[in-house]
Amino acid sequence: MTTPALLPLSGRRIPPLNLGPPSFPHHRATLRLSEKFILLLILSAFITLCFGAFFFLPDSSKHKRFDLGLEDVLIPHVDAGKGAKHSGIFLIHGPDEHRHREEEERLRNKIRADHEKALEEAKEKLKKSREEIRAEIQTEKNKVVQEMKIREKKPLPAVPIPNLIGTHGGDPEDNDLREKREKIKEMMKHAWDNYRIYGWGHNELRPIARKGHSTNIFGTSQMGATIVDALDTLYIMGLHDEFRDGQKWIENNLDFSVNSEVSVFEVNIRFIGGLLAAYYLSGEEIFKIKAVQLAEKLLPAFNTPTGIPWAMVNLKSGVGRNWGWASAGSSILAEFGTLHMEFVHLSYLTGNPIYYKKVMHIRKLLQKMDRPNGLYPNYLNPRTGRWGQYHTSVGGLGDSFYEYLLKAWLMSDKTDHEARKMYDDAVEAIEKHLIRKSRGGLTFIGEWKNGHLEKKMGHLACFAGGMFVLGADGSRMDKAGHYLELGAEIARTCHESYDRTALKLGPESFKFDGAVEAVAVRQAEKYYILRPEVIETYWYLWRFTHDPRYREWGWEAALAIEKYCRVSGGFSGVKDVYSSTPTHDDVQQSFFLAETLNSFRSCCL
Repeated sequence: MTTPALLPLSGRRIPPLNLGPPSFPHHRATLRLSEKFILLLILSAFITLCFGAFFFLPDSSKHKRFDLGLEDVLIPHVDAGKGAKHSGIFLIHGPDEHRHREEEERLRNKIRADHEKALEEAKEKLKKSREEIRAEIQTEKNKVVQEMKIREKKPLPAVPIPNLIGTHGGDPEDNDLREKREKIKEMMKHAWDNYRIYGWGHNELRPIARKGHSTNIFGTSQMGATIVDALDTLYIMGLHDEFRDGQKWIENNLDFSVNSEVSVFEVNIRFIGGLLAAYYLSGEEIFKIKAVQLAEKLLPAFNTPTGIPWAMVNLKSGVGRNWGWASAGSSILAEFGTLHMEFVHLSYLTGNPIYYKKVMHIRKLLQKMDRPNGLYPNYLNPRTGRWGQYHTSVGGLGDSFYEYLLKAWLMSDKTDHEARKMYDDAVEAIEKHLIRKSRGGLTFIGEWKNGHLEKKMGHLACFAGGMFVLGADGSRMDKAGHYLELGAEIARTCHESYDRTALKLGPESFKFDGAVEAVAVRQAEKYYILRPEVIETYWYLWRFTHDPRYREWGWEAALAIEKYCRVSGGFSGVKDVYSSTPTHDDVQQSFFLAETLNSFRSCCL
């Protein structure tokens, strides 16, 4: 999955926390004496344990903590006059032994006082009735609600909106191009209008069953993924009435305080990316506000031992976890590596550095790690900070990590040299170990699995043709021409994967084994779900070379989608691109409106 075309991506209040009263038996007005005695015993034992632990735990005063901005660093204590050296840097000297003892005694006295105070407070609590305890809880609850209201009303800082070039262009002079533009716009209207009728507010649409659709990446709540994801396409195509309908729904209905477990990656690129893009295009504050509200809900996903976020997070509880199938509980490179652009923009728009720090911490950790053959494996365990299975791909599980490195450099006006170096290093390793040429002369990107190259390329990997072209300028050793050529070769291979099917639409993945080239072999790989990656690569190649073949290839794909994927209730993916009478999967993906149709407009018109 790649992000929408724009490089610079995008009011209901937050409901009060549900801090309901405790459950008490209705037949008792107060706690019985025996229960008070038991609670006092438990509390006393806990306090005694904590107090005793103070004397047995390691002496924490032998470490001094310094805040260096992005992370805390522990600096070992050394006696006066004795240097401690670590990695070539002399560390800061600590206090003398006498001051040490005084500090320890002060801390012990403070702990004693705190424990005695806590014990007295507990005794007082146990004297109160159920009604008094409930009243105190309600008071605390009201206090939290008021604090959240004050925080919510605090306006976000005003920041300049960049002037986006090319979003308000006129109609093309060529009649043929003008007709094609209107056709793509009509396809967008057909997809949107049917979603508006049959799936409004749902995440996606089932165009044949004519009802809403969702998957586990969006959790159990209906968050209007298609509405948010499609906003930039609607705006760019001049469908402003439809854009305003989407804006009204977002303002009145989009609520992130739901008990729902969502994919951090998917809601980042589809929701935060979609909202920020809409904000930058329209200047409407509601989009910025909603993007920040959602981002705050995602932050608990980063609460792992390494700072590598969980794949899933519950928007209400903040509890995170990883996919069960992902290499012994690992996080996925393409997921935790595809947050950078949106999070950097969030810090820019809010003035809060936390978002920037989260993604920069990920980058710093990756830089410190060894990489087999210079390749980034797709799996990283967030608990141990170690790679999972040694599987590297530029398609699924890896793809957009590399895209975001390059776009981080571009987004910084080419000043983020760290991102550019990571991108260049990665591309060199990919060229050396993954990119091959078939017997028939087709250049493809394979997958590295357990020490050998699998000669299979996924539809998702086809985005790389455009990425190589986009990254040609600024490449090492003046290799711009080389990467333009490599991008063109990848585009040709992906076009062949389309051209060798009955529908002229590409399969999910295709092989290069012996006589089989650019063709899917397994039935489970023969489907097409309205993906945009091939069209995006055509778009980049057309923009950089102005070779008309890329416009022609893009228009061929648009006609194939119109012929085989259009149904009366919208557009649907197909299960077998090699069958001349395809079966539909009955899903209109949100990215079809956000990316595929957007790319058609840019590429063909």
